[in-house]
Amino acid sequence: MAERSTIPHLLNLQDLSEQEVDDLLDLSMRIKRRAGAFQLTGRTVGLLFFRPSLRTRASFEAAVNQLGGEAIHLTASSDFWELESQDGAVMDGRAPEHVKDAARVLSRYVSALAIRPALVGQSWAADRRDASIRAWAQHAQVPVINMESALWHPLQALADLMTLRESLGKLPGKTLSVVWTRSPQPASHAAVHSLLLAALRSGMRVRVAHPSGYELDEQVMAEARALADAKGGALEAGLGVKEAVKGAHVVYARSWSSLEDYGNATLAASRVARTQGWIVDEALMKLGADARLMHAGPVRRNLEVTDDVLDGARSLVYEQAENRLHSQKALLARLLRA
Repeated sequence: MAERSTIPHLLNLQDLSEQEVDDLLDLSMRIKRRAGAFQLTGRTVGLLFFRPSLRTRASFEAAVNQLGGEAIHLTASSDFWELESQDGAVMDGRAPEHVKDAARVLSRYVSALAIRPALVGQSWAADRRDASIRAWAQHAQVPVINMESALWHPLQALADLMTLRESLGKLPGKTLSVVWTRSPQPASHAAVHSLLLAALRSGMRVRVAHPSGYELDEQVMAEARALADAKGGALEAGLGVKEAVKGAHVVYARSWSSLEDYGNATLAASRVARTQGWIVDEALMKLGADARLMHAGPVRRNLEVTDDVLDGARSLVYEQAENRLHSQKALLARLLRA
């Protein structure tokens, strides 16, 4: 992996070369097998959450602590205040501090900053710019790690790749089916966007199934199509669920919101209410090629995925969650040169 000066931050898995991703995954596997000692003794990592988290917070804090480092956990709703991110702003509004100052101050205390930024939730065009996490990266003087922005979730993508490799071995030519599922509170698009590019860069054949109106970000899809062409994989999107799952090796279930209704809760709820039948059950899984289930969580049982699939032999959801710990240890070890 390149020296830290050439990869100061991880905002998107695409920030890393293919060789760097391979090296991280190899290291993740060795760490999982306990084949190697890595220490962050004397290192402190700041975890800043502007949105709730269960797996990301617990796995990241555990990763730091198990490597002998110290984690400082800060939650925006209780531990600090709203921050201004616009350069040149006249700060006469609610925010008493600028990201520039917070980033520079925290850089004096910690060896890295891991951040889950807030989403404004009113305009996809605005949120997709990921202005907040980019502002942190611009002003911090230590590595900044994206713990899920509007557009990207590189930590989940690393764990997903690790899980895919453990289950399928070599990935080129294998088929991944990403299936939209119903939820009254859909997840963000970030995990699916990051998975899509990571899988295609690995040479996989990817099918995306979703109802009309739930198309993914246009620019991400354009990048995905280019990757499919360049890496010898394939991408099909907008499929029906049975068509997408037939012959697939892995079914990745995930909810996400309609970008057409982004910022309008009433229209979004109405659209979801009109969408029926998008659930992953055993009958659907049987259409795959001994298909395995993945889901980044949290999962709404018997709405997104049935109990028998989640608790059955096909499910990789707990291995997938565990791999967040190992892959994040590998990332920390490399970024902080453990």
